[in-house]
Amino acid sequence: MAKKDRAEDLFQMPGHLIRRCHQIAVGTFHDACGDFDLTPVQFAVLRGIGLRPGIDQVELSRAVGIDRTTIGDVILRLEKRGLLGRAADAADRRVKRLSLTAAGADLLDRVLPSVRAVQDRLLAPLSPGERAAFIRLLTKVVDRNNENSRAPLES
Repeated sequence: MAKKDRAEDLFQMPGHLIRRCHQIAVGTFHDACGDFDLTPVQFAVLRGIGLRPGIDQVELSRAVGIDRTTIGDVILRLEKRGLLGRAADAADRRVKRLSLTAAGADLLDRVLPSVRAVQDRLLAPLSPGERAAFIRLLTKVVDRNNENSRAPLES
């Protein structure tokens, strides 16, 4: 097999293309949201807490698909920045319930338009019909392969 054929194979491999899409998505996020000093994972954590105030760390990990070790580190960083708080659960003091602080809610409100713009920018090369098909197919791939993730989502 010629070198050119092997290179073309790489650029048709779904795993390679998904990895490249991830790199592009992260780079686009940082371009658009750099002023907020927030990573995509930190955004996902804040958004998850914003959608489910009082969620605990284990539930949050499952809800946003971030492994337990990573989410623990992210929560610590966000708590040190004053963006979220932890409170002991009334029924089980070992469980810590998470909530956004006023500063965290404010940051989330301010960053959301930029995050939405990132999504539009990522899908800009596609027509409206292609966008819908892409999201539908990508969701199908993710859903059907969820169990293969290091941090599977729970519905």
